[in-house]
Amino acid sequence: MTTYGTIPTSPTPKLEYIPRAKQRIKAGLGTRRSWKTMFDLRSFGVPSGGVPVAVSRVRVNVAYFRMNYTMVALLIVFLSMLWHPVSLIVFLLLMAAWLFLYFLRDEPLVLLGHLVDDRLVLLLMAVLTVVLLLLTDATLNILVAVLVAVVVVVAHAAFRKTEDLFLDEEEAVNVGAAAS
Repeated sequence: MTTYGTIPTSPTPKLEYIPRAKQRIKAGLGTRRSWKTMFDLRSFGVPSGGVPVAVSRVRVNVAYFRMNYTMVALLIVFLSMLWHPVSLIVFLLLMAAWLFLYFLRDEPLVLLGHLVDDRLVLLLMAVLTVVLLLLTDATLNILVAVLVAVVVVVAHAAFRKTEDLFLDEEEAVNVGAAAS
């Protein structure tokens, strides 16, 4: 029996991984909130109750805009590395490694016939990330970028009013429990 001219019904495993990765990235980005909502100028104001209100706003906004804040922080770190091309290349390779080895895996990682625990993968990737970025001589640049990202996120979260945010029930329970 010949198979010439037939279309295979199942994709090869390597090609199957790409659409699955795209789907998981889209699902992750699906948790991102609207940029228009995040930067609505009418929703900004000085916390009237002082520090406790500001801390409460930070908790709610960080929970609500988590993916947006992550994207802003990564953009700030990325922009800080434009003057260090070697660090930028290492950063991009590390991001790809993180995506494929930690975030986009559906099944457990098996290495040399042994099941590798997710905590071990997380620990090894974190150590590898720190070591490789330290070796690129951009340590101060990266630390300053992370500090700037934290300041930007906390400032936005403290001054962004939370009254107009629509938390679904699960988020409201999680934020309420964190505030207690």
